[in-house]
Amino acid sequence: MTNGVPAIHVTGLRKAYGELEAVRGIDFEVAEGECFALLGPNGAGKTTTVEILEGYRNRDGGEVEVLGRDPQANERDLRERVGIVLQSSGHFRELTVREVLDLFGGYYPHPRASGEVIQLVGLDDKAGARIKTLSGGQQRRLDLALGLIGDPDLLFLDEPTTGFDPSARRRSWELIENLRDLGKTILLTTHYMDEAQNLADRVAILAAGRIVASGTPDSLGGRDEGEAVIAFRLPGGAGLADLPGELPVQPVLVEDRVVLRTTEPTRTLGALTGWALGRGEELDGLTVTRPSLEDVYLRLTGTEELTRA
Repeated sequence: MTNGVPAIHVTGLRKAYGELEAVRGIDFEVAEGECFALLGPNGAGKTTTVEILEGYRNRDGGEVEVLGRDPQANERDLRERVGIVLQSSGHFRELTVREVLDLFGGYYPHPRASGEVIQLVGLDDKAGARIKTLSGGQQRRLDLALGLIGDPDLLFLDEPTTGFDPSARRRSWELIENLRDLGKTILLTTHYMDEAQNLADRVAILAAGRIVASGTPDSLGGRDEGEAVIAFRLPGGAGLADLPGELPVQPVLVEDRVVLRTTEPTRTLGALTGWALGRGEELDGLTVTRPSLEDVYLRLTGTEELTRA
């Protein structure tokens, strides 16, 4: 955050469509140079929130500042500093990739060079190709290029890798990480939890119009402090009754693996490894895991209380 001024500041944001209250008084900030992921199921209020930030939809209540301006005022100088990558967009299908980037670049006072952006998104070999000939993944890369052509300070990425194969997704992640390294602020929406885990500095989860959790991907929902699961296969000839008595939790057998759920993983591992070493045995298939970001997401967005809210 530069000089303590956030790139995005939201306080008490509300938006309703008739009797449906889509956004119910949410608060959050995005620091300059940060990648912030906004997660939530369909109907959670995510799209409404982002459209208000982009200036495409008016709010009913609360305060919103984007790069120090109210997006509802629809000021040109704010639009010139913001790039938007939508889930899908239509282009001039008869133009080439370079031609459409040159066209859109003309709308900005200080655009990036079209060739540089084409290289950045990996469309070098398609610069002269007509847009109608591009594959779905290539068109998504063009969408990203159009969001970058104005050299924005803030970039909104709405499901940027939908429809990408795994290798294309990884290349897009590298591009987004490079943009963050250049000091760009990024607000990302995605349904891919691994994408949020790998790219976001911080995450907020929306459910039923409210933010139900926020924090770093590793700490969200108490992931870093929650229950750990230790699992391994018993050495030959050993049974549960042979395990050390000083274990802080009772182990259970799940198929051919011993499973222990504990809030004291260090103590538990110490007892287990000491026992195995004393027997001259290995704990085959030993794993220690905590709830994944997806586990936390499903728990926070799928409870009965939230679906009734």
